[in-house]
Amino acid sequence: MRVLVVEDDNTLRGELEAGLTRAGYAVDGAANGQVAEIMGDQFPYDAVVLDLGLPGRTGLDVLRNWRRRGNAMPVIILTARGQWHEKVDGFAAGADDYMAKPFHIEELVARMQALLRRSKGGTQGPLERHGVVLHEDTQEVTADGATHRLTGVEFRLLRYLMMNAGRILSKEQLDEHVYDLDAEKESNVIEVYVRRLRQKIGKDRIRTRRGQGYVFGGGEE
Repeated sequence: MRVLVVEDDNTLRGELEAGLTRAGYAVDGAANGQVAEIMGDQFPYDAVVLDLGLPGRTGLDVLRNWRRRGNAMPVIILTARGQWHEKVDGFAAGADDYMAKPFHIEELVARMQALLRRSKGGTQGPLERHGVVLHEDTQEVTADGATHRLTGVEFRLLRYLMMNAGRILSKEQLDEHVYDLDAEKESNVIEVYVRRLRQKIGKDRIRTRRGQGYVFGGGEE
């Protein structure tokens, strides 16, 4: 899963990016509203952490513009503690959740997981699809009675596949949601990681649709 962190405080943005990366997300960052708005429209982010007090363009304006253009990606807004009107304005503009500063990174990660789960129609607890249980807190997977630790890329790829179970996902889509802008990758990297995941959860749970991509939980070879 790929997220965008928009925060003009370089120290805080770095802490947010580091915390979300540790939690298994591919993370891009932006320091002003104009750049953030362009990035949000240009790249298929699964969620955004958006500060409201931004240079160049306010977070509220950025959010309103996204929603006006039909960009429905989930957004968590960051507000100053005690500024209740910012929360109200944020929800009115189309925000999905909010965090009041200061906050703990662990709470942001928990809210991010819950928001993404709701956006995909899921429930709380471990992510479970077709006999596979993904433990997001430990980045491990259990299938057929065996538990395996996942690398960062394996975890991001499997989580995205499971959250979109039954959908055909092209290699390009998977690339866009598994890697951040600065990632270096080879042309066949998705095939490599799909092969590794099949070794851990069983080859029939990730099926290939020739010329189209991959499907978690079904589909013909």
